Amino acid sequence: MTRPPADGPALTAAVIARDEAALLAGCLESLAWADARLVLVDARSRDATAAIAARYTPHVHREPFRSFPQFRNRALALATTPWVLFVDADERVPPALAAEIRAVLARAEAEGVAGYWLPRRNRIRGRWMRGAGWWPDYQLRLLRRDAVYFEPDGLVHEVACVHGPTRHLREPLLHHNYDTLAEFVAKQRRYAVLEAYAWWRQGQPPPRARALVGQPLREFWRRYVTLGGYRDGALGLVLAGYLAYAAWQRTRLLRRLASAGAAR
Repeated sequence: MTRPPADGPALTAAVIARDEAALLAGCLESLAWADARLVLVDARSRDATAAIAARYTPHVHREPFRSFPQFRNRALALATTPWVLFVDADERVPPALAAEIRAVLARAEAEGVAGYWLPRRNRIRGRWMRGAGWWPDYQLRLLRRDAVYFEPDGLVHEVACVHGPTRHLREPLLHHNYDTLAEFVAKQRRYAVLEAYAWWRQGQPPPRARALVGQPLREFWRRYVTLGGYRDGALGLVLAGYLAYAAWQRTRLLRRLASAGAAR
């Protein structure tokens, strides 16, 4: 890949990975333009993730996983460049996005920008999605290292606290998300559990019984109607339906956790 001109501050592309041997090489190849590549490998990884990462960068760190926010903060601490770009193993940075990143970083200091949102395009079952929040799925991934911190309480869908203004980029980050519906279902089930435990640990009040109906209905309406999931046809309907079911799973588990805590 042709390296875009690096007139601005240096950038580290940081990847957090566990059992990503099938995807990691393609991700790191798409990041060859960065000044440095850093891979933080979950110590529970059982495949060749760490060995593959070592082919592309000397900056490979194998550490015990505690939470996604803590891993993000650890990557920020390990990086030595002013800017960090977070990319997942199943994501790719095309040349047009790489060039846009270099261009905005060249003027970021003068404009006082602390972070940039990247529009992410999701591919599910071989199709680039159009609605339901899958496009444009904005992600706050390009960050000035001394101006960001990730809240440690979340187990998933970590939140970046940025001290300074942020801007939006135009070129998409490509996300090869789910090859099968089984992968989608398994991840959403895991997310539902992690989110319920995160909310419970934060002392969130238990949802009322009616939320078992209201939350799934609202999630379905939001995904399928408000965010335009209908534009993806039958696949959009199926995905919106399962996301509604995941909302029901999350609500039910949170009620159970609250009940168990009250009974102690």
